[in-house]
Amino acid sequence: MRGFGDLEAVIMDRIWDRDAETITVRELYDELRAEREIAYTTVMSTMDNLHRKDWLERERAGKAYRYWPTMTREEHGAKLMLEALGSGGRPDLVLSHFVDRISEEESAGLRAALRIRKTPGPNS
Repeated sequence: MRGFGDLEAVIMDRIWDRDAETITVRELYDELRAEREIAYTTVMSTMDNLHRKDWLERERAGKAYRYWPTMTREEHGAKLMLEALGSGGRPDLVLSHFVDRISEEESAGLRAALRIRKTPGPNS
């Protein structure tokens, strides 16, 4: 799995910030155009590329498409972490170095997530 290019990251952040709403190229272009010089076709081709890479889903709405993300920002972060864990040498050492560098708050969140993961479910 590869990360996003600069504009892809901006677009995905905007879409994730919409909390599961769909968005058209025109709507996103209008938002971006208010802050930077950008061509409509650049936004359109970037969103089409994100669709081809399976980061965005879309459906036809009249002459346009409405787009939405195929995964949450958190699911994307988890995929990046798994990629790093699997490609950085010994996974136990990668994880150890990671834990050494996170804040106390992040460490507490990780411990809480591990406790939830260890707790047997009702069907276990």
